[in-house]
Amino acid sequence: MKASEIKALSADQRAAKLAELKEELFNLHFQQAINQLDNPMRIKAVKKDIARIKTVERAIELEKANS
Repeated sequence: MKASEIKALSADQRAAKLAELKEELFNLHFQQAINQLDNPMRIKAVKKDIARIKTVERAIELEKANS
């Protein structure tokens, strides 16, 4: 998911997507623990998507504070 796609989402949609990604990350870690993880690079991709969402949310928060 690109940052431009994240910026286009509403606040509720971003929160829902963040919760969904955190749940997916939990499930991936669980699969890794029991050696059933098919694509270990997916963990890295999900972490980056979570960071992108948090970064966009923080930028919007700072924008509101400065205006």
